[in-house]
Amino acid sequence: MISQLIFILILASAIYLFAKNAGKIRRNILLGRDINRSDRRSERWALMARVALGQSKMVKRPLAAVMHFCIYIGFIVINLEVLEIMIDGVFGSHRIFSKPLGSLYGMLIGAFELLAALVLIACITFLARRNIAHLKRFNGVEMTTWPKSDANYILIIEICLMTAFLTMNAADYKLQALHFGHYIKAGNFPVSSLIAPFLPNNPTTLVIVERVCWWFHIVGIFAFLNYLPYSKHFHILLAFPNTWYSNLDPKGKFGNLPSVTAEVKAMLDPSFVPELTQPARFGAKDVLDLTWKNLMDAYTCTECGRCTSVCPANITGKLLSPRKIMMDTRDRITEVGNNIDRHGKDFQDEKSLLDNYISREELWACTSCNACVEACPVNINPLEIITEMRRYIVMEESQAPASLNNMFGNVENNGAPWKYSNADRFNWANPT
Repeated sequence: MISQLIFILILASAIYLFAKNAGKIRRNILLGRDINRSDRRSERWALMARVALGQSKMVKRPLAAVMHFCIYIGFIVINLEVLEIMIDGVFGSHRIFSKPLGSLYGMLIGAFELLAALVLIACITFLARRNIAHLKRFNGVEMTTWPKSDANYILIIEICLMTAFLTMNAADYKLQALHFGHYIKAGNFPVSSLIAPFLPNNPTTLVIVERVCWWFHIVGIFAFLNYLPYSKHFHILLAFPNTWYSNLDPKGKFGNLPSVTAEVKAMLDPSFVPELTQPARFGAKDVLDLTWKNLMDAYTCTECGRCTSVCPANITGKLLSPRKIMMDTRDRITEVGNNIDRHGKDFQDEKSLLDNYISREELWACTSCNACVEACPVNINPLEIITEMRRYIVMEESQAPASLNNMFGNVENNGAPWKYSNADRFNWANPT
């Protein structure tokens, strides 16, 4: 009974702390400007099924795709085993699903073990790619000590959890063979049975090993759950909604500012009466000027570096890194949220995303090619953030680079980006 009470207390604390921290992230995301992303629902469900569930954009890198798929499926399926452990912890039972599921239970445990072994192999391989092979896309100016450590912590935690799970089953397997205590014959153990010979034969010691691994496994999962809100790994919860709320417009289409659209309509049609709306800032200087979807993108980013690895500006040595854009946005909105918690919603820290986090050189290095958007496995869109910040620089500060100011002047005077008038536009076609 004491162990049950301890387990219930740990379970309740884990759920409370996770809900509290996840609620802060939800609050931070909703600080962004409103945008309608609930239209064309059938397309959104199909897109989410293909991209988030089907991992369709991962296959561009086959080796990483296979390993990620193992971890992804393992995470989903092994959670069924976690459900049994939680029920056993609350009610003091042992393998409570074994009797109602019958022979199916053995198949499930066998599948869990095979998946756990695949997760172990994939995590060890990912660790080697990061720390031994030193793949280029896992490095960069934005990949400081914490982002690199965070990635390693996640992989090491998953390795420890899977090792504990298999060791627990190995001890259980030997106790079942010894017909000891309440360890009834239940489950198939294709992987842990290979570990069992390395465990002691003393039943009392085996019980200790089984219980220690049981507690380590489930408490480790609760701890990992509460690590997620502080980690890039929060994407495992946001990847599905983030994909569902993707921008379904063609990638080359940019949104118009409603206030500007209303002014143009009023100029073209004197009878047009624009709606009375609160004057808005043109573009974005800080994170609160971005949409909630931009902020969800930032929290969904797993820092894989696929966007930066295909960015032509970054490849040619320019300062821009789309991954850094997302990481800076996440860091800034987290800072704003912490300021709200400490000082209230009206607190101003005299900082902004522009200049304090993202430099103007980074923004103007972007070619607007959408390569980063195409490469992201969960449809994150760094370009929207870049273009909104450019809008602010041009429309609020009038500080566009000289080359752009020349182009703006040509468009205004000649109706085209070039310095030639409309009357001379087809001179090239005239015979000399």
